[in-house]
Amino acid sequence: MILARVAGTVVTDRSTDGISGARYLLVESCDGAGTGKKGYIIALDAVGAGQDEVVLVSQGTSSRQTPDTDRKAVDALIIGIVDAVDEHGTITYRK
Repeated sequence: MILARVAGTVVTDRSTDGISGARYLLVESCDGAGTGKKGYIIALDAVGAGQDEVVLVSQGTSSRQTPDTDRKAVDALIIGIVDAVDEHGTITYRK
Protein backbone atom coordinates (compact mmCIF):
# COMPACT_ATOMS: atom_id res chain seq x y z
CA MET A 1 0.00 0.00 0.00
CA ILE A 2 1.18 3.52 -0.69
CA LEU A 3 0.37 6.95 0.66
CA ALA A 4 -0.53 9.41 -2.11
CA ARG A 5 -2.11 12.80 -2.74
CA VAL A 6 -4.81 13.28 -5.39
CA ALA A 7 -3.31 15.42 -8.14
CA GLY A 8 -6.10 15.34 -10.71
CA THR A 9 -8.71 13.41 -12.65
CA VAL A 10 -8.17 11.14 -15.64
CA VAL A 11 -10.97 11.24 -18.23
CA THR A 12 -11.49 8.58 -20.90
CA ASP A 13 -14.16 8.34 -23.55
CA ARG A 14 -13.73 4.57 -23.90
CA SER A 15 -12.68 1.90 -21.45
CA THR A 16 -12.53 -1.89 -21.46
CA ASP A 17 -12.19 -2.34 -17.70
CA GLY A 18 -15.81 -3.51 -17.40
CA ILE A 19 -16.47 -1.30 -14.38
CA SER A 20 -19.62 0.78 -14.79
CA GLY A 21 -19.16 4.43 -13.78
CA ALA A 22 -15.45 4.01 -13.07
CA ARG A 23 -13.67 7.18 -11.87
CA TYR A 24 -9.92 7.34 -12.26
CA LEU A 25 -7.66 9.78 -10.41
CA LEU A 26 -4.07 10.83 -10.94
CA VAL A 27 -2.28 10.39 -7.61
CA GLU A 28 1.24 11.37 -6.56
CA SER A 29 3.07 9.27 -3.98
CA CYS A 30 3.84 11.33 -0.88
CA ASP A 31 5.58 11.18 2.47
CA GLY A 32 3.88 11.13 5.87
CA ALA A 33 3.46 14.90 5.82
CA GLY A 34 1.64 14.79 2.47
CA THR A 35 4.56 16.24 0.49
CA GLY A 36 4.68 14.88 -3.05
CA LYS A 37 7.52 12.70 -4.32
CA LYS A 38 6.89 13.28 -8.07
CA GLY A 39 5.87 9.65 -8.66
CA TYR A 40 2.47 9.51 -10.35
CA ILE A 41 0.05 6.64 -10.98
CA ILE A 42 -3.55 6.35 -12.11
CA ALA A 43 -5.86 4.69 -9.59
CA LEU A 44 -9.51 3.67 -9.62
CA ASP A 45 -11.35 5.69 -6.96
CA ALA A 46 -13.42 3.39 -4.72
CA VAL A 47 -14.08 5.91 -1.93
CA GLY A 48 -14.99 9.27 -3.51
CA ALA A 49 -11.68 11.04 -2.92
CA GLY A 50 -11.31 14.70 -3.83
CA GLN A 51 -8.60 16.99 -5.17
CA ASP A 52 -5.55 17.32 -2.86
CA GLU A 53 -6.76 14.68 -0.39
CA VAL A 54 -4.20 12.21 0.97
CA VAL A 55 -5.31 8.66 0.21
CA LEU A 56 -4.28 5.03 0.67
CA VAL A 57 -3.65 3.19 -2.60
CA SER A 58 -3.53 -0.57 -2.99
CA GLN A 59 -1.59 -1.88 -5.99
CA GLY A 60 -1.24 -5.14 -7.87
CA THR A 61 -3.18 -8.29 -7.05
CA SER A 62 -4.71 -6.88 -3.87
CA SER A 63 -6.39 -4.10 -5.88
CA ARG A 64 -8.40 -6.78 -7.71
CA GLN A 65 -9.81 -8.40 -4.58
CA THR A 66 -13.04 -6.43 -4.28
CA PRO A 67 -16.44 -7.31 -5.77
CA ASP A 68 -16.16 -4.43 -8.28
CA THR A 69 -12.57 -5.15 -9.37
CA ASP A 70 -12.46 -8.97 -9.32
CA ARG A 71 -10.88 -10.21 -12.57
CA LYS A 72 -10.78 -6.67 -13.99
CA ALA A 73 -7.86 -4.77 -15.52
CA VAL A 74 -7.15 -2.73 -12.39
CA ASP A 75 -3.63 -2.24 -11.03
CA ALA A 76 -4.21 0.54 -8.47
CA LEU A 77 -7.22 1.19 -6.25
CA ILE A 78 -7.87 4.04 -3.81
CA ILE A 79 -9.15 2.29 -0.69
CA GLY A 80 -9.14 5.04 1.93
CA ILE A 81 -9.01 8.77 2.62
CA VAL A 82 -6.44 9.65 5.29
CA ASP A 83 -7.53 11.77 8.24
CA ALA A 84 -4.17 11.89 10.04
CA VAL A 85 -0.66 10.42 9.98
CA ASP A 86 1.23 9.83 13.24
CA GLU A 87 4.97 9.21 12.78
CA HIS A 88 6.77 8.15 15.97
CA GLY A 89 4.28 9.97 18.19
CA THR A 90 4.17 13.17 16.12
CA ILE A 91 1.22 14.11 13.91
CA THR A 92 2.83 14.88 10.53
CA TYR A 93 -0.43 15.22 8.54
CA ARG A 94 -3.97 16.13 9.53
CA LYS A 95 -6.86 16.62 7.13
